[in-house]
Amino acid sequence: MLTITQDLYDAIVAHARADHPDEACGIVAGPEGSDRPERFVPMLNAARSPTFYEFDSADLLKLYREMDDRGEEPVVVYHSHTATEAYPSRTDISYANEPGAHYVLVSTAEEFQFRSFRIVAGQVTEEEVSVVTSYA
Repeated sequence: MLTITQDLYDAIVAHARADHPDEACGIVAGPEGSDRPERFVPMLNAARSPTFYEFDSADLLKLYREMDDRGEEPVVVYHSHTATEAYPSRTDISYANEPGAHYVLVSTAEEFQFRSFRIVAGQVTEEEVSVVTSYA
């Protein structure tokens, strides 16, 4: 299950809506081994596409170095789907290279959706999302 604060949930949704009609993407970092998303890091969709997202490689390298320096890891990797449901596409699955991360998809299509998945070795498993005021 993904447990996420209301503030982070709202930030992800706001980013997805702001970048519409292009897909939005980003990471929520947290302390290594904690499974607790804490630091919202919106990223630029280098593809600038309504059907595909791609992290800018220089920005991503900088972020991973910063996370290493801070003792963090990507707890949530998120992006939006602008015309389809919030479910990982074949491309999304092929690019999922963080087996410990929660992959959040937000659909900004007609029916809004916020869903979380684990993607490990090509296998997709949907998980519950618990939105909390703060972490206990």
